[in-house]
Amino acid sequence: MSKQSPARHNQTAAQQDYAVFLPALSTFYSTYVGRQRFGPYVDASRIPQGFENGVEGLNYLNPDQGYFAYKWSLYSAGHANLDLGVNEREDMIRNRDESSWLLGDSGGFQIGKGVWEGDWRPGSGCPRAQEKREKVLRWMDAYMDYGMTLDIPGWVGRTPRGREATCISTYEEAVAATKYNYQYWLDHRNGRCRFLTVLQGDNHRQSDDWYEEMKDFCNPKRYPDRHFNGWAMGSQNKCDLHLALRRLVFLQWDGLLEEGKQDWVHFLGTSKLEWAMAFTQIQRAIRRHHNPSLTISYDCASPFLATANGQVYYENRLTDNGKWSYRMSKCVDNKAYARDTRLFRDALLNDLPNDWPGFINSPIMERTQMRDICHYASGDLNKIGKEGRTSWDSFSYAILMAHNIWCHIEAVQEGNRLMDQGVVPFMLREHNNPKECKPETGVKLHNSAISLNYSAYHDTFFRDLVDAIFSANSRDKALKLLDKHDEWYMDMVGSSANGFLGRKAKNSTSKFQQLMDVTEINLDELTARDDSGIDNAPLDQLEDNQQ
Repeated sequence: MSKQSPARHNQTAAQQDYAVFLPALSTFYSTYVGRQRFGPYVDASRIPQGFENGVEGLNYLNPDQGYFAYKWSLYSAGHANLDLGVNEREDMIRNRDESSWLLGDSGGFQIGKGVWEGDWRPGSGCPRAQEKREKVLRWMDAYMDYGMTLDIPGWVGRTPRGREATCISTYEEAVAATKYNYQYWLDHRNGRCRFLTVLQGDNHRQSDDWYEEMKDFCNPKRYPDRHFNGWAMGSQNKCDLHLALRRLVFLQWDGLLEEGKQDWVHFLGTSKLEWAMAFTQIQRAIRRHHNPSLTISYDCASPFLATANGQVYYENRLTDNGKWSYRMSKCVDNKAYARDTRLFRDALLNDLPNDWPGFINSPIMERTQMRDICHYASGDLNKIGKEGRTSWDSFSYAILMAHNIWCHIEAVQEGNRLMDQGVVPFMLREHNNPKECKPETGVKLHNSAISLNYSAYHDTFFRDLVDAIFSANSRDKALKLLDKHDEWYMDMVGSSANGFLGRKAKNSTSKFQQLMDVTEINLDELTARDDSGIDNAPLDQLEDNQQ
């Protein structure tokens, strides 16, 4: 290890005008930063020698001490301690740098899966539901910059546990309960935190209905001094680009995406790399033609969940006209490395070249020796006085999480940089078939040599399509242009933790807006995976076992 500390990385400065990725911060991770501030939670001998700022260096929200700096994140009320005041486990979010920015998830998913029990029907008088309603709001107002309103997911009535725990059995009851929660928050917010109206809906029809029911909560004409401040896309809205664009067009032409009033749109749980690029293009188009202050954000927990499953990010694949992805693999776990002082990356590539053809060297791994990950040697006893099978201790997970966070941020930023250089993934090109190619309406596009008046020998790029949609001079023209590319959206598949795949299901008698309804949901299956398909049970176990 060099006597001179490796360079620190400022990923906030590298963000430019890209859509904002929000790491969905794990309580397991924040605990290490928070508790170390109150005493030696991690023994000094256990902290890597290269960590010049100790455990606080893992705090990416700290621009002065973090080994990398990134000011944005998401934290869920569903995993938080909702009591206000000093809390060691959550000090990373409660006592953070004033330059940082946090979005709070309200915990609606916890209601949907039956974790937050209570009679959530409007006017039920249930003390458990009311206590949670009040606590989440106070917590948001105290610690978050923006927060999501407390929705009752439309699918809750189709889940056995959800029905029993919430007393909500139909979509209509979920809508009524959500409106009750939104009105309560509207009437009792203190104004410190700005709120996003959550939009749900399992299909296009439901999404349209939910929007009509909830849109006034963001309407300054209805609530001049109290209206909510933007939108959060859930369920099918967040994984079906056709539906997402349709909703944004409605917001634009309904006057509900206005500068200074509704400046933020968030997509819940989105890990697909190409979608990060799509969000940037949508954000730029809306800024160019409608609201110059609009920000689009999206979150996922993949960096944390991957680590909990023993996986580490090691490579990004960002080839022109190819599938884009961040690649992970099972990380080395070997007690023979417990005394190895080589840098983690050097040891990995030297000893296991066939397994690791490359490895992204993050500012975390530039400070980490192999022994810092593979901590236990043969014969070493763990915290409960036994010799375990693994060489890792819980702090090994925290270090690897930090690496994975940096890698995920770097991947989406590098992808955006490449897009600006003309490198475009397959998903964001509409590859025209000469036999099926039909002339389009001849919309002139902003700053582009590509026109929707394309020939059979040209691709249509997603950036040009969204520019044309949001520059259209009427709602009708924007929707017609959007709908003409129906088949393309079928290849822009997203994913969701609720089982929605982002691919429209159609039958011969329905219009495209009418999607086939999902019937019974196996909630055990749904809650066992993130949007990326990674099993989150190990992370839950890590958090439950945290001392």
